[in-house]
Amino acid sequence: MLMSSREMLARLIAFPSVSTASNLDLIHFVRDWLQGHGVESRLIHSPEGNKANLYATIGPMVEGGVVLSGHTDVVPVDGQTWTTDPWVLTERDGRLYGRGTTDMKGFDALALALVPEMLEAGLKRPIHLALSYDEELACRGAPSMVSAMADTIPTPAAVIVGEPTRHAVVTGHKASVQLRTCITGYAVHSSRVDQGVSAVANAARMIVWLEDVMEGNRRSADPENPFQPPYSTLHCGMVEGGTAANIVSSSAWFSTDIRTIPTEDPWDYVERLREYAAKELEPSMRALAPSAGIEIELVSEVPGLRPEEDGAAERLMRRLTGDNGTHVVAYGTEAGLFQAKGWSTVVCGPGDIAQAHQPDEYIEVSEFEAGERLLRRLIAELAA
Repeated sequence: MLMSSREMLARLIAFPSVSTASNLDLIHFVRDWLQGHGVESRLIHSPEGNKANLYATIGPMVEGGVVLSGHTDVVPVDGQTWTTDPWVLTERDGRLYGRGTTDMKGFDALALALVPEMLEAGLKRPIHLALSYDEELACRGAPSMVSAMADTIPTPAAVIVGEPTRHAVVTGHKASVQLRTCITGYAVHSSRVDQGVSAVANAARMIVWLEDVMEGNRRSADPENPFQPPYSTLHCGMVEGGTAANIVSSSAWFSTDIRTIPTEDPWDYVERLREYAAKELEPSMRALAPSAGIEIELVSEVPGLRPEEDGAAERLMRRLTGDNGTHVVAYGTEAGLFQAKGWSTVVCGPGDIAQAHQPDEYIEVSEFEAGERLLRRLIAELAA
């Protein structure tokens, strides 16, 4: 069975594999597609069993191959106004519309549609396909997949994470951690606020601390730093607490997203936040109510991608794309997970990140076709 790249994209788009739902229908389709061409794949299920990663090898099981890594999940369309059906691939004015066309089922579709050509080419070095779940939820699925691949496949020469970069060769991105901070206060009537411990007020103090630290980073940022913004960021995206206007709040929580430039470690900021809570807030809280306190929990961690010295993946993709610029991105990917295994890694794929997560998401036909040509050049490289 053969399928064009565009037909494959239409099939993938038709699976509403939002991060809040299962991706198994899509994964089983991919497994069956590969099996139909004689390619065995391995599934790594989530702890709950309702999602799975998939990886497979096309070509000989030897070292020096290339990993093509993408994710299968997409962000929801709830609350967005679409002029086309987000789950039906629609072409209009040189664009292919649908949820995930750019982020990043376009890349996945190209890799899968070209499997028959990979087989026919007689690859001397393999192509490893790696498709993960929950990338949009801080790369929750990729760690188990990367670990399994490191245990079972010959060491590849390069990993290409196909996030949308308009085929610019991206050699660095920020590291990130997500935290959930829970504050326990002591509730009293607001007329005797002096006897209570406000969880909301202490949450507010911590959120302002995060903003102040980030402002310090902004002021001291190196203007030559290529990241945008060119400093480490500390952001509160969600906050909740209290029960009524006239009750001193007994509980509150907030989320924190910390993204650091490669010269810094997000865990240094986590420790600073914990130290601030322990030394500046908790003593006065517990003086009024011994049960009061602050707990900071790790929700997720995504390692950064660091530029490599004479990296094999960078050399390969510069040769294939002709791009010789220096590119970094602020968003995170699974690239740092592969790099942590000692595998040379870059981010390079079709489409524009500006379209990611947007209503009427699209990939330009020209970008999609350029991605197909690039993968064919890669196939030729590995067959030579």
